[in-house]
Amino acid sequence: MNLLNRLRNPLITGALLLTATGMLSRVIGFFYRIFLSRTIGAEGLGIYQLIFPVLSLCIAFAASGIQTSISRFVAASQTGTQKNAGISFLYAGMIISVLLSFLMCAFMISCSDFLAEAVLDEPRCAELLQVTAYCLPCACIHSCVNGYYYGLKRTFVPAFTQLLEQVVRVVSVYVMYLITVEHHQTVTPVLAVWGIVCGEFASMLTSVTFLRFYKRDIPLVKAAQRMASFAVPLTMNHVISHLFGSAEAILIPISLKSFGYCNSDALSVFGILNGMAIPMVLFPSAIVNSVCVLLLPTVSEIHAKEDYHALWRAVRKTISSCLILGFACTGGFLLAGNFIGQFVFHNSLAGNFIVILSWICPFLYLSATLSSILHGLGRASSAFAISLTGCGVRIGVIFFLIPIFGIRSYLYGMLASHLLTSGLCLYALLSPSKGVMTASNHSNSSAL
Repeated sequence: MNLLNRLRNPLITGALLLTATGMLSRVIGFFYRIFLSRTIGAEGLGIYQLIFPVLSLCIAFAASGIQTSISRFVAASQTGTQKNAGISFLYAGMIISVLLSFLMCAFMISCSDFLAEAVLDEPRCAELLQVTAYCLPCACIHSCVNGYYYGLKRTFVPAFTQLLEQVVRVVSVYVMYLITVEHHQTVTPVLAVWGIVCGEFASMLTSVTFLRFYKRDIPLVKAAQRMASFAVPLTMNHVISHLFGSAEAILIPISLKSFGYCNSDALSVFGILNGMAIPMVLFPSAIVNSVCVLLLPTVSEIHAKEDYHALWRAVRKTISSCLILGFACTGGFLLAGNFIGQFVFHNSLAGNFIVILSWICPFLYLSATLSSILHGLGRASSAFAISLTGCGVRIGVIFFLIPIFGIRSYLYGMLASHLLTSGLCLYALLSPSKGVMTASNHSNSSAL
């Protein structure tokens, strides 16, 4: 009966649904990447991967903070008398996000040559950036609708559209591939980019059809003003984080050329790393992501009740569970990494990368969940600073070590950065001044 009551909890059922669809999407994406690696090759995959730093940065600027803001204000509106106020925040957020997306779209199209040559150091990315720009308005609308449903604690629509987006992306690329081969034309990474546009358009159209439009309880201007105070600093945090992440991805091929690789080899190694090895190692993280969805509200509730014993138990269970899952994944990738590279991707270097990266699993999962706990405790600035520290370590490795020791130094740098971020998260939670243990001890002394 206790299990049935837990399953009726919208947070539990929502997380389970997101886990199931997330895992299924990753399975589809796994075979999709195998298909891409065999059709456009490692170099083409590297060129394709290069556009994502620019795309993610534009989405962070136009949608990420607004989505979280919509979710927060929609959830808060459900506890008051104005039950339909949530739709006002959705309208306001969507208008702002779409306007920003058109600005980003115009920027990507007009500056595609500059971005490709001066920023990405790869002129062939210009056409890809121009095509990618068309998905921005769709992605922003989809993101806003997801934020609305997350605020209502209804995860079916975000989960369904996530899966639909992946399916449409894969099917559309495969159809375009067949047409291209039939006409005896060269298969290029542009096909994969058009797949992104098709997937985002389908998910946006589907998510909007699920909406039920109510009469607004709050004027749009007032809703926008209330959201701005929360969304602006959050958006800046997202943009800064993505700037660091984008710099990390863009600088890898440049540093590889400084190491001595030609342009083609540098892009091939980058494609193998970011298009094959890292997605494979991150595959089990769908489980951890769902746990993070549960942890944040759970920790917030426990913290509000000042039940520090329960909080400390949650931290201990999180640490033990992440380490067990992480080391199990490490063992699996150590045993099967070379097999996956050789027989799945038909690339032995991908297998070597997977074996080395397997050691980051425990610390990657641990840092993600501990960061979620810090957010639940209201210490978002600490989590943000720790995340930037990890990015800084990896960028330092790219700048100073890859030109001397090659790509393997970056793999070991990733391990060092996740070790550092895990340690810093633990210190932030257990520190003498603000940690969980201090609060628990304070609670004990108060009880005495």
